[in-house]
Amino acid sequence: MNQAACQSSLRFHFEPLCRRERKQGAMAVPQLLNDIIQVLLQLAPAASLVAMVLAGISLSREGGTTFLIGGSFTKWMFWAIVFVTIGPLLGWFTSFGVATPLPAGGIGNSWLGSFESDVSNFVTTFVAGRMVTTLAAYFVLRSILDSASGGHPLPSIVAAMFLLGTQTTYSLIQSYNTGTQFATADVLDSLWNYLAGTIMPIAAGLAIIGAIINFAARRPAMRLVAVALAMLCISGIWKLVLSMEA
Repeated sequence: MNQAACQSSLRFHFEPLCRRERKQGAMAVPQLLNDIIQVLLQLAPAASLVAMVLAGISLSREGGTTFLIGGSFTKWMFWAIVFVTIGPLLGWFTSFGVATPLPAGGIGNSWLGSFESDVSNFVTTFVAGRMVTTLAAYFVLRSILDSASGGHPLPSIVAAMFLLGTQTTYSLIQSYNTGTQFATADVLDSLWNYLAGTIMPIAAGLAIIGAIINFAARRPAMRLVAVALAMLCISGIWKLVLSMEA
């Protein structure tokens, strides 16, 4: 009985205070939490670089000339693009009715600011600047060992070339970032256009060279010729597929 009376008395005294608090507005986000969010957002470019390095390593395990849709290479490349476009991507939550106010300004906590700077510097100078080149050299060595053991050297060579172009690929992805809510899809579309318009003609030329070598060695060459023609016509083949669905 006394306990019920005590609870009633406390509710009587504190309920007006709670109601007044709700009227004054929501509680401000603690500065430490804002700093942590800023650290995570500013580390997104570093995470994108690491994801692309892991994608290059995965290429050596997925065939070289072909890669699995949904395999490790495509997964890491997708995450690299997501990290580059993480800011515009968060704008979708606002359209869902979930407020996502991003903190403005720099990092207030000196320790967190130093941590973010050190991690970014480590990824840029050590991982992307030095480690990637060393990994590419090891993949070149692996291609020689694969050839000596009767395997195909192309997977390791393609992985080495991709690793050496990590910084250039990252800059290319950044240039395709439109900054809109559709930035992730825009980057993927732009990469497809770059693949079809720039990479495929080069690959077609290499396929023709391979066909000539096979013809001189009296090995089947028409398959490589057909592949070269398909690579040159990849955009037309895609338009044909779209017209068939319409």
